[in-house]
Amino acid sequence: MNILYIDIDSLRPDHLGCYGYHRKTSPNIDAIAGEGLRFTNCYVPDAPCLPSRTAMTTGKFGIHTGVVNHGGVASQPHIWGADRGFRCNMTESNWANQFQKAGYHTVAFSPFAQRHGAWHWYAGFMEIHNTGGGGMESADAIDPQVCDWISRKGGEEKPFFMWVNVWDPHTPYRTPPDFENPFKEEPLPDWYDESVRADHWRKAGPHSAQEVTGFAGEPVWVPQNKEMHERFPTIKDLQPTQIDSMDAARKMFDGYDMGVAYADQAVGRIIGKLKEAGLYEDTAIIISADHGENLGELWVYGDHQTADHVTNRVPLIVRWPGVTDCKAGQADDRLLYAFDMGATLMEWSGLGVPGDWDGQSFAGDFMDGKTRAGRDSLVLSQLAWCAQRSARWERYICIETYHDGFHDYPRHMVFDLEADPHEQHNLAVERPDLVDKGKAILHDWRAEMRRSARHTVDPLDTVMAEGGPYHIQEARSGSYLKRLGATGRGEIAERFASREEPYRSE
Repeated sequence: MNILYIDIDSLRPDHLGCYGYHRKTSPNIDAIAGEGLRFTNCYVPDAPCLPSRTAMTTGKFGIHTGVVNHGGVASQPHIWGADRGFRCNMTESNWANQFQKAGYHTVAFSPFAQRHGAWHWYAGFMEIHNTGGGGMESADAIDPQVCDWISRKGGEEKPFFMWVNVWDPHTPYRTPPDFENPFKEEPLPDWYDESVRADHWRKAGPHSAQEVTGFAGEPVWVPQNKEMHERFPTIKDLQPTQIDSMDAARKMFDGYDMGVAYADQAVGRIIGKLKEAGLYEDTAIIISADHGENLGELWVYGDHQTADHVTNRVPLIVRWPGVTDCKAGQADDRLLYAFDMGATLMEWSGLGVPGDWDGQSFAGDFMDGKTRAGRDSLVLSQLAWCAQRSARWERYICIETYHDGFHDYPRHMVFDLEADPHEQHNLAVERPDLVDKGKAILHDWRAEMRRSARHTVDPLDTVMAEGGPYHIQEARSGSYLKRLGATGRGEIAERFASREEPYRSE
């Protein structure tokens, strides 16, 4: 069986039709979901991009690999030590290596490793097609290469394991000029209204309502010269720099949804090529993401900065001929990590789950037709924009903040995700029992991870010792506090200035 893994950057499940979205963003992805199985509570253990893809390919938590940040010491894998083998011990058991050893032809279409200097991610891929845009390319620069490869090599004797990385939902929104907005007459999600927008206008932090593109008004990637304008002529039209009105909010939602729709078209072209080549029924298709995308949740717009239900939850759609057929079109609501699906795919492919993986397979469910419970709880991490870990169990999430990334978050936030999936009402004060439950899950998980870790230092402590997450370092000069004072948010600036140190991990 060939395996095609489609990784759509920043794709949140609730903006797909098959997950109940009211806009028709994803007809091609929805069709695959109709023939396969859709998981509704799949979360990446470590967000955002670099930690997430490292966890997925290695099958290990960031606390075990050392990769939790986008810069600094904790953006690199732990140095193994004097007993390192001829090959890197950490990557030897990773996903692509396992498939290569089993006789698959492994091929990746992605600029991800170069974008993040994550060369360990390439381990095990026999062919690497770096599409060259560093994540700024649109799908039309990627899917033609994929389709050409399928035409030339897809029918060879060896099965293939292919990883395809599409970036279009990621900011800046940049669908081509000839891709007209199909959503301009459609309503926004019903949770978002003027009262929400006005409340967010008074909040702080990178990618908040007054600084949608970072810590300031105009980002470097807004077309400022002829070359940039020719390459991305629609960015300034699609990407608001402030959410100062509901029109700007609409631009934000429409820009994101257009990116989803553009990525979906690429998925359709790749699926069409598989069918044309006679490979569709011999190819397992998995569609997922490295993380979701906050579109106002926790007052973050167009980024992935928190360890929450919106940033860490990802779609997971699996169509595996002969395996998922009996559950076609169904939803599975168990709690699982994204790398649990990786472990499951290992077993479905006839391979064993490597002994050093943290991922747990549930392949046995499909042998006897019974659906077993997922994990009792999950722990989610974010250490690139904020320093947070969260406990996710039953219908709740408890977010513990160690560095708020200049967002002015409280130490603990608790949300009832069934009643409040967009995290608008913090229950921490009125439900201290839920805070205690979340803290206990985090404490026990950290203790267990330390017992099973090769390295004794928690990379969270490394990030905090460096002054906090990588992406907030530019604000430490004090320039952002001055901006807050000049834009009517002086009270928040005073709180930041009076805080001697960020929160401590324990």
